[in-house]
Amino acid sequence: MSRLDFSGGNVAVNVECLIWAAIAGMFTLFRPKAVHKAAELAYRRVVEHARQPDFFTAGGVPDTVDGRFELICLHAFLYLHRLRRAQPEAAALSQRFFDTMFGDFDRSLREMGTGDLSVGREIKRMAAAFYGRVAAYERGLAATEDAALEAALARNLFGTAPVSPARLAAMAGYVRREAARLDLERQTELLAGRLAFGSPLLAAPAANPVAAR
Repeated sequence: MSRLDFSGGNVAVNVECLIWAAIAGMFTLFRPKAVHKAAELAYRRVVEHARQPDFFTAGGVPDTVDGRFELICLHAFLYLHRLRRAQPEAAALSQRFFDTMFGDFDRSLREMGTGDLSVGREIKRMAAAFYGRVAAYERGLAATEDAALEAALARNLFGTAPVSPARLAAMAGYVRREAARLDLERQTELLAGRLAFGSPLLAAPAANPVAAR
């Protein structure tokens, strides 16, 4: 069995190693708690912003269970999209954020009366839907034109609800603006879960002018 050597000139080196090992152990001990706290804070801010009335009034997003789910997914995507630039430091936080979000979805399903045997299937379906939206929004943001992003928003965020080109363009502009704004946020703030989104600023389409008689 190997052991630490404290003999001769190695004493100072070994003591320093022990000190740094102890410090590393402290960070290992507290890191999961810090990650958990950051994930919960970030998810809380995502949900709070997704509930902004402007999304449903001026933005035209359906004020339904599906519409609220889609808004949470959209803003969760924006946060996780930004955390990709903070890897590998953000790996644990990204996973914990995902777990926190789907833990909340699980609780919500149960509160709505979904049976225990069905919750697991619903969560798997929602997870697959979320991954699909992440892929679609990633492709949309990567494109130079808004056609792909608008198509993804029309298909997912608005679902079967009719949406005007003006509202689609406004929402696509909002998504691009928020992605760009989060890119400028300090990484330390985002890793602590302290994210903030800007105002939706989604102008409702103007009413058709009434022809003068």
